[in-house]
Amino acid sequence: MSTSTLEKAYHHGDLGAALVSASLDLLESDGAAALSLRAAARACGVSAMAPYRHFAGKEQLLEAVAARGFEDLAESLDAADRSTEGAEALAAQGAAYVAFACRRPALFRLMFMTPCQKPDTSRAYRILETRAAALASPGMPAADLTLAAWALVHGLAALILDRRVPLEAGETEAVARRITGQFARLTAGLTEA
Repeated sequence: MSTSTLEKAYHHGDLGAALVSASLDLLESDGAAALSLRAAARACGVSAMAPYRHFAGKEQLLEAVAARGFEDLAESLDAADRSTEGAEALAAQGAAYVAFACRRPALFRLMFMTPCQKPDTSRAYRILETRAAALASPGMPAADLTLAAWALVHGLAALILDRRVPLEAGETEAVARRITGQFARLTAGLTEA
């Protein structure tokens, strides 16, 4: 079979994006151990070699999946930020971050264990950084406020995912809103002083 015939036989539209989507599904249903180029190819109905046209190996696929996760997180943070203003927007972002982690725990963990991009260079981080810059003051520089907010919500998400915070079913969002709201109000008080 010629190369052009092979390409037509395996034409899948945007196979790279399809492989990432299939990997996200595998990740959510079967966990990170189930992720492989072969499994993604099987899920897309293509040959085991087809993914290698888009990814050099499993690590590159994982990087693409993690990058997609950061984009999805950015969408959640952006929507939360636009829902209100000031310190309350920071609290809404925090609650959205924790909700994302709890809704997609396998992806959340993969995002922070995969060396795809440094999280602090992602669009999600820049959304947080922009809100923090709007709330910053000489006594609380934007870089410090951004890191403190990120550390709080990431730590809270990790504690909830690891079941270190005793919560009843359905309580996660309320707790995340309460904790991030307290942080935002405290921050607003510090930056006004």
